Amino acid sequence: MVLVDTSVLINYLKNVEDEYSNVLNILIENHYPIGINNFIYMEILQGAKSPKEYEILKKYLSQFHFYALKDDTSYEKAALLKVLCKNKGITVRSTIDLLIAQTAIDNEVMLLANDSDFYNMAKAVADLKMFEV
Repeated sequence: MVLVDTSVLINYLKNVEDEYSNVLNILIENHYPIGINNFIYMEILQGAKSPKEYEILKKYLSQFHFYALKDDTSYEKAALLKVLCKNKGITVRSTIDLLIAQTAIDNEVMLLANDSDFYNMAKAVADLKMFEV
């Protein structure tokens, strides 16, 4: 199972051919279990250029499995991720990225991302498993 980050979905939806989009396409074609979370959903929807595009994206994304944070302690654990990273000299720039990472950890799924922040986080947090491309 794979949680697909916004950084991969954006390029995939724009038909940008890169290694991450190609991997996502293979996963989809082979019916591999993939999903997103509410934070990724929101990030994609807010990038819509018009109400019509917003509705198209909403319909498309509704077919994905939605992974959720385990419970309210997940927010505390996401904050701890930042502390653990900071202690190892790793800067995490986005609170949303912390919540996406915690979603992957809570659901014990790999994270497919084209964002160095996640790979850096994984160096400090053994439970964050990245889908290697």
